[in-house]
Formats: sequence, structure tokens, C-alpha cells
Amino acid sequence: MIANTLTWVLLAGYGGVLFYLVRQTTPQKVSAPEFFEGQSSRGDAPGLWLLVASAAISWIFAKSIDNAASLGQAFGVLGGIGYAIYYLSFFTAAIALYFLRTRGGFRSIPEFLVSKYGKLCSRLFLLAIAIRLLNEVWSNTKVFSLYFGPEGSPSYWIAAAVVTLFTVYYTLLGGLRSSLLTDGAQMVLAAVLLVAILVTLGPGLVQTGLPVVDSDTRLAGLTFCGLAFVQIFSYPFHDPVMTDRAFITGPRTMVKGFLWAGVISGGFILLFSSVGLYARAFGVEGTPSLAVPALFGLPMLLIFNAIMLTSAGSTLDSTFSSVAKVGARDWFHRKGAPTEGQAVIGRWWIIAIALLGNLPLLSIYMGDRVGPAIILATTISGTMVMGLAPIFLLAFLPRAGALSFHLAFWPGLVFGVLRVAENVMGAPIFPDWVSLGGGRYAIDLGVNVYGLLLCTAGYIVGATILGQKQQKLG
Repeated sequence: MIANTLTWVLLAGYGGVLFYLVRQTTPQKVSAPEFFEGQSSRGDAPGLWLLVASAAISWIFAKSIDNAASLGQAFGVLGGIGYAIYYLSFFTAAIALYFLRTRGGFRSIPEFLVSKYGKLCSRLFLLAIAIRLLNEVWSNTKVFSLYFGPEGSPSYWIAAAVVTLFTVYYTLLGGLRSSLLTDGAQMVLAAVLLVAILVTLGPGLVQTGLPVVDSDTRLAGLTFCGLAFVQIFSYPFHDPVMTDRAFITGPRTMVKGFLWAGVISGGFILLFSSVGLYARAFGVEGTPSLAVPALFGLPMLLIFNAIMLTSAGSTLDSTFSSVAKVGARDWFHRKGAPTEGQAVIGRWWIIAIALLGNLPLLSIYMGDRVGPAIILATTISGTMVMGLAPIFLLAFLPRAGALSFHLAFWPGLVFGVLRVAENVMGAPIFPDWVSLGGGRYAIDLGVNVYGLLLCTAGYIVGATILGQKQQKLG
């Protein structure tokens, strides 16, 4: 009873702090450039360290924290390293988007796609990232709600509704500007909470030493590391939470900010995987991010609750502001300064994604097959966008156009759908020879390696065919 009461007090305190921050920093009516581009009331772009804090905390999802702990438990040190490798995506995005901005003069990714590949290709891309944005809503809502009660319990649903509604409120008020300002406070809070966790778990890990894994587990961990490395060449481009922030400051500031954000957020995830290492070292069963804090009593449970609230809130508000931009500006390929009319449309999209994005939580009422199928369908985005790597990284090829886009995009989509179908049906689709490495991620590594090669080859073939046609016409 005391634990439940304190948990709700913590939620009220978290909401109170953010509410005060928003009211102090955000006017009742923000301008369209503030809403979509995060500018200050004076029209200034965000500073370097605000960009760093916002980009970093926006990628420290509640689900990512949970995954880092689980991977540390499953694979030992390699689990945390593998998940931290994903944060090299900041480096990939920084380099690629720097050249898009400085050489092409583009102000957004959709603008680049329309110019290089055409409107149809741009909208296919936006549909792909829509799946990602839906996934961000329910996955983060679910993780922090489990700290208030078992899945499906009244406390679980109340927590999901309260945090979602509160985040919708302040994002409707200030859009990306509110997201940036609250992200700064959330990053500081998350860092303090992480230190508290490390101070608590550190002595036990120092005493026992890092858990030793057998050769099969080590191979499985290395396989996961390989999968993460392959995906960083495509993964960042389908996340508008990251890429929207690549266009709100000067190009050089963006590069510096993204490099720092990658180091900070990747380091955070690596350190948090120590929760899983502790679970493995001491034989703690169950989900480590829930089971480990329970060993240390109420204070540690509250700390974990707070860090999940912080990470989930920062991701939700960033997701909402990205959806507003996609729905009001990007889909219609609108150029020039944002308008007040577009801001109104963007606010309606925030309300829509808050409702639609949480619908998968209802899957617990839909049976043993339908429910998991709905949840699993939202995870398609990681593999299905492998074709984005050549689309962005080889965009300098002058003859690459719509044909190159399609020959890269569709194979990746098909591979992703087939991989999800394997999991839903519980029957293999890809032959054994596709697997690379060992363990549960062997098939994923093989699909991503061979798929990326196929997508890249398709992109180059498309550019070659178009070039030959142009030569004949000449």
C-alpha cells in the first residue's frame, strides 16, 4: 500500500516539475516556427547543449532501457555493448545529413527525397516512419505503466492515460519547443538517477566480478553486436525524432551535437546494462529492470520508476512533435516558413497519434494469437528499412533516381515483412543458410547482411539503367 502510494506521489511530482517548467518557459501561444522548429520566442535556434540533451534523452527510450538490461542479462557484457552500438546511428546521421544540408541546401529529409526521387518515394518513406512513430508510443507507454501495476490492471491503465494526456497537453502547447525544454530537464534527472543505480549495484558487481558466459552465449552476443552494426547504416534515417533535430540548428552545430548525443546516450545505455549484468551474476530471474530493483526495496523501485517515467516522457513528447510535422508539413511537401494553419493541423495529429499509438495496448484482450501479432507488426520497422542505407548514403550518385529508390526500398520491406511473418506463424521462411553467427539473432543478422547487399545492388543497378537510357537519348 505504501509503495503504491509513493509511486503515485512520484508521478504527481514528475508531472508538477514538468508543468512548472513548461509554464515558465512556454508562452500561452507559440508561433509556428517555435512549434515546428523549436525556435525561441526571439527566433533563435536551439543552442548546442540543448540540442545534445534533447537528442540524447530522446533516444534513451523506456523500452531501450528495458532492452539494455535484458540483453545484459542474456549475453553479459556483449549485450550492453551490442545495444550501445545502435547509438552510433548518431554518427551516421550526422555525416549524411551534414552533406545533404551543405551540398544540397535541403531543409528536411522529405524535401531531399522529393528533389532526388520524387513525391511518390517521399510518401513511401513517410509511411514507413509512421510505423516507427506508432511503435514509439505504445512501447514506451507500456514499459512505464508496468511499474504502476500488472498489465491490464486499473493502475496500469490509469498510469498510461495520465502520462499520455499530460504529455499531449504540453506538446499541444509548445510543440517541438516544449519538447526541447523538457528534454533538457529530463536528461539531467536521468543522469542523476543512473548514478544512484550504479552506486547501489556497483559494489555487488565489483565483489563478484563481471559474469562469465559460455562460448555459445558469447557467439550469440557477438552476433547481436554484428546485427546492430549492420543496422546503424539505415536505422537513423527512419527515426524523425532524431532527424527532425538535424535541421533546427546550423549544420556544424548539428554535427557536434549529434556526436556528443551519440556518446552520451550510448554510454548511458551501456552503463544501464549493468542492471542485467547484476541479474545474471546473482541469478535473478524475470525481467531485470523489474526484478533487480525489487531486491533493494522501495527506494530503488522508486528510482527505477522515475527513470522509466523520464525516458518515456521524453520520447513521447518528441514523437508527438514529429508526428505533427509529418502530418502538417512533410506529407504535403510544404516549403518555406511554417504557418499558424499548419500548427493547428499538427496539433490535431498529436491527438490522433496519442489515441492510435496506444491501441496496441489493448492486444491483451485479443487472444493468444491476435494480440501478439498486433504488437509484433509494429516492430517491422527495424529490418524493413534496410534499403534506406543506399538511398541516403549513395545519394551522391548523379544518375540515381526513383528507380534506384524502388530497387532499394522494396526488397528491404519484403525481407522485413517475411521476418515478421516467421515470428507470427512460428514456422521458418528463410532457409538455414541465411543465418550468420549463432543464437537467436543469427537469422536476423543474415537477413540484414544479405538484404542490405541486395538493396545496395538494386540501387546501383537502378542508377546504371537510368544512366544508360540517358546516354541513348543523348
